[in-house]
Amino acid sequence: MKRFFSILSALFVVVSAFAGTPNNDRIFAAINDVDSPLYYPNLMLRYKEGKPMSDDEYHHLYYGYAFQPSYKPLEVNTAMARVQEIMSRISIDKPSVHDIDELIAAGISAMEADPFSPTLLNILTYAYGASGDRVRELAYSEHLRGILRCIEQSGDGLKEKSPMHIIMFSHGLDYIASKNINALKGRIISRTVEFVPFDFPQNKVKGYYFDYSRVYWNKPDNYTFKRERTWQFNNLKPREYK
Repeated sequence: MKRFFSILSALFVVVSAFAGTPNNDRIFAAINDVDSPLYYPNLMLRYKEGKPMSDDEYHHLYYGYAFQPSYKPLEVNTAMARVQEIMSRISIDKPSVHDIDELIAAGISAMEADPFSPTLLNILTYAYGASGDRVRELAYSEHLRGILRCIEQSGDGLKEKSPMHIIMFSHGLDYIASKNINALKGRIISRTVEFVPFDFPQNKVKGYYFDYSRVYWNKPDNYTFKRERTWQFNNLKPREYK
């Protein structure tokens, strides 16, 4: 069974390490300033409308989400179960119109709880492409690239002191999958950092470090968090745009 989320590495731009290491205080100030071009409600509106966005806008949008009331990373995203069910039975190469319509509806619903999920962005890119909606297909493809680039720019991920920053555990696994690398079970190595090893070293790199601290900012005292791995499906690969 192949991980459904398989992105060609050619899609991504190589960026310098730490180019976008998030500064929580600066992000909070910018997204709450009504006179700022980074005011959060405006950013989210443009994101949902599929507008083109800069790396700085993706950076504030992604990490700024941790300050929003809707950010509840420890709650189960029930709509994702519907996405999973549809993806488990859909014919990837020749999907029916009904299945694609259901998939789009379920994906949009699931994004209400996890609007920056690379998994969902990838699925919706596929679904809109299959439906013939080229405009939305390209919009979700650009959002997918932007979010993965945002994570990539937040640290090199090679050391505990230079992790990539994520707002959901699954986003780190999706990032690794986007490199066509299979991840093994992650290991929590500190109160804020997880190490996710690869099944085989890549250019002597054995895995990536991810800062997951935002996930536990508002953790209830009596909450026990059980993480799920990212879902896997056969033969779904996003289109490559040139």
